Amino acid sequence: MKKFAFILILTTLLSACGGGGNNKSVDQLIEEGNLENMLARKDEIRNEQTELQDKLTRLEAAIKRLDTTDNAPLVTTVKLKDTLFQHFVEIQGNVETNQNVIIYPEYQGILTRVLVNEGDKVRKGQVLARIDDGGLGSQLSQLKVQEELARTTFDRQERLWQQKIGSEIQYLQAKANYEATSNSVKQLESQLAKTTVRAPFSGVIDDVITDQGTVVSPGQAIFRIVNLSDMYIKADVPERYIGTIVPGKEVSISLPVLGEDIVSKVRQTGSYINPNNRAFTVEVGVPNKNGTIKPNLTARLRINDYTNEAAIMIPLSVISENAEGDQYVYAAIDGDGTNGHKKADRRIITTGKAQGDYIEVLSGLAKGDAIIVEGARSVKNGQEVQIINQ
Repeated sequence: MKKFAFILILTTLLSACGGGGNNKSVDQLIEEGNLENMLARKDEIRNEQTELQDKLTRLEAAIKRLDTTDNAPLVTTVKLKDTLFQHFVEIQGNVETNQNVIIYPEYQGILTRVLVNEGDKVRKGQVLARIDDGGLGSQLSQLKVQEELARTTFDRQERLWQQKIGSEIQYLQAKANYEATSNSVKQLESQLAKTTVRAPFSGVIDDVITDQGTVVSPGQAIFRIVNLSDMYIKADVPERYIGTIVPGKEVSISLPVLGEDIVSKVRQTGSYINPNNRAFTVEVGVPNKNGTIKPNLTARLRINDYTNEAAIMIPLSVISENAEGDQYVYAAIDGDGTNGHKKADRRIITTGKAQGDYIEVLSGLAKGDAIIVEGARSVKNGQEVQIINQ
């Protein structure tokens, strides 16, 4: 039917171009060079062209009504609805603890006794080791005897002075002698206390670095003690999230080595932007009830920085972009109603945050709109489409 109509129109056009104008052809008029005749012939051909175009349009409409072949492109659509949208920032961090320290001696001498082993749990203040005092204990005992004598002398001299017996100088000398001896005792006790190594906090002895019998001195490590009950993850976050990632934000933690997933919250954010990587630090608390989480483990964090409880989400794959940089999609709207087809309607949209294969639409679409998904790249604005998922 279509081929026949095309041949008929072409034959009519060729016949028209060859006639008229005193039955002279266009080539003959050009050879004669008569401008008036050529202008007249041009007007005749233009009128004939208009008539042919009108006939062609009517034929196409008639063919469309009679032709049972449906050439409308097949597409699928998705009806939009509002949904909860949560955007996550994904970063990597390391597990740390503030109570992971190496213990150093404060006194030089032989490490006479090591009272703990690796893996032992200790409490704060517990004695871990002793260092030979080099005779300080004996000196302290002698000095305490002298202190007791000085205290007794001072007490007696004080009572006499209160009774106005004796001279003031005797009272002051007894007082000075007692105070000096007492201060010497305190200093020696402080020195002797340094020969005992104690736990600075409750935790686990992770490593016994120096063996018993070794001569130690300040600056030489003896033990490593770790407290695994107060663990946290420290990570760097790009500065653009400084306004959305704040203390209290929910965090999903993944520990690949342990195969564990934990939900926690941001407990602290840094107040300083590192100029080297334009990032600030965050701390996320990590519960460690069974003690399997260790310092320096690698962790992956997903921090919820944005939530929209009524977001319009569409697949990224349906979005196109025009020459002006505007993003658009096609919505399926009602057509002329003659064949039940829909019509593709181009919608300029504004997008927000993306998560995975979907992106939030801020403007241009609304709840209830049906957008073209499969076939979105092959349709044109205003083109009739046949929806196959209805």
